[in-house]
Amino acid sequence: MTQRILTAHIGSEFDVVGARQRARQIAALCGFGVQDQVRIATAVSELARNVYNYAGSGKVHFAIDGQTAPQVLSIRIEDQGPGIAQLEQILAGSYRSPTGMGLGILGAQRLMDRCHIHSAPGDGTHITLQKLFPRTAPLLDGQSIGALSGSLQALPPDITLSEVQQQNRELLSTLAELKTRQDDLLQLTRELEDTNRGVVALFAELDEKADHLRRADQMKSRFLSNMSHEFRTPLSSIRALSKLLLDRIDGELSEEQEKQVLFILQSAVSLSDLVNDLLDLAKIEAGKVDVQANSFQVADLFSALRGMLRPLLVSESLTLTFIDPDPALQIHTDEGKLSQILRNFIANALKFTEAGAIVVSATPLPEQDAIRFSVSDTGLGIATEDVQLIFEEFSQVENHMQRKVKGTGLGLPLCRNLATLLNGTVSVESTPGQGSLFSVILPASYHAPEGSLPPSAPANDNGNDQRIGVLVVEDNPPIRLLYEKFLAGSEFRVVPARSVREAQERWEQQRPAAVILDILLHGETAWHWLAELKNDPLRRQVPVIVATEIDDVRKGLALGADAYYVKPLSRQQLLATLRALIGNPHHRQEPVPPQGTTTWDNAHATG
Repeated sequence: MTQRILTAHIGSEFDVVGARQRARQIAALCGFGVQDQVRIATAVSELARNVYNYAGSGKVHFAIDGQTAPQVLSIRIEDQGPGIAQLEQILAGSYRSPTGMGLGILGAQRLMDRCHIHSAPGDGTHITLQKLFPRTAPLLDGQSIGALSGSLQALPPDITLSEVQQQNRELLSTLAELKTRQDDLLQLTRELEDTNRGVVALFAELDEKADHLRRADQMKSRFLSNMSHEFRTPLSSIRALSKLLLDRIDGELSEEQEKQVLFILQSAVSLSDLVNDLLDLAKIEAGKVDVQANSFQVADLFSALRGMLRPLLVSESLTLTFIDPDPALQIHTDEGKLSQILRNFIANALKFTEAGAIVVSATPLPEQDAIRFSVSDTGLGIATEDVQLIFEEFSQVENHMQRKVKGTGLGLPLCRNLATLLNGTVSVESTPGQGSLFSVILPASYHAPEGSLPPSAPANDNGNDQRIGVLVVEDNPPIRLLYEKFLAGSEFRVVPARSVREAQERWEQQRPAAVILDILLHGETAWHWLAELKNDPLRRQVPVIVATEIDDVRKGLALGADAYYVKPLSRQQLLATLRALIGNPHHRQEPVPPQGTTTWDNAHATG
């Protein structure tokens, strides 16, 4: 919505000075700081002087755009003169004129957030300047703007002298501020020099400690790996020889001898499990574990686990139940590692549940595009303060069943590391005396982390995708996924960014053909970045589609957005808009004012 403040006529030198003073007054009443007031007044003065010098007369319209904070101060300067013949060269900075023509336009462009110029022979020149309100500025409604217009002071009769005095005051204020800043910078430079010396010394110490830690970590992983391999051979021999003795190949055993050999075999099996867990942990920490992802039915996984673990039930008072999942439920991940996680969960439940039930289930989570695998039991349960302890290596919670069952304290830490490797998470809910629920949530389709992609290939780009890149600046992962699905099968591909900073980095890697921009990003707003894009000669031709929850179409289009949609946006709308804008960059969505609002033509009527 555009709301008019004032229209000033340009027909003489005095009018040029008057337009400057009006610009300063309006900027001050809108809440702009002193420096911004000077910038706005200077930009208006330069362009008003161009109107007087090259067209003879014209008008300056002041208005406010937007219904939400921050609003936009819009200034439209128009004339019916001969137009600007070398506009493209002037905007590119390559035109040199003996009269200085073009310097005012370039200066105004730098001083304001956005400067849009339309000029054609016989149609005159129309320049629109825009400046976003400061964050601290109040939100102005129609009544406030009416009061603002009424509070504008009448211009003094000695307008030229008044303006010279005002500019002298601004100059003195600026010089005083520069002197203060210079003193502050000198002081800051001295402090930074002292700080830098301390930081350099600290970094040297940190580098030395980090190097020690790296070497210690490498030695630990190497030791665990080597010792695990060294232990495996004798352990395998002990197990094999124990089984030979139990099979009576070399003669009969007495009852006491058989009992002793069984103890030897059980100890060897327990030690083998410990060695295997240590080796798995060492591999994961060293980053040497590869994920072998493939698609499989969850029902098939449960069937295999059922056959593998049922023989471990030794009590009729305890049942192991697998809830049959939907036969069509499928997951794309590393089947072996998921099976290992569930085996550890179920083995722990069998150890610490004397009677009752152990239930294994799989639940799809469509909103997260994931699947939750759960193992519940009616065992001892875990106190809240001990929940974190069970995920630490070699840590166990003391209970009366520790004498009957032995463990290493490595199973759950290994489960957590394996889940992290598969882009998943492990959680536990437990009540002492009632039982526990261990869960692992894994994505329905495993994708390698972004860090594993080559540096030259941005995320979601395998380097071979020749489709048109569209930069999607969106901090909400489900919405980014939705855009990927929208563009799948089309001529476009998503180049994702979660913040303005990340969007700048993606732009440097590859220039997008279009931008889909959300305004609210992790607590920051993208209004200023939109204005910056559209005021940059090298980037303003790239169409920007705003898709956000903020219903302020007028402000978005005023700042240069080529199209503006309030979420949700349909696939048909998105594809149609992209094809129209990329195929025809001049095809820009025009603001359609709602009932009760006005357009530029009637909002800036002379008054």
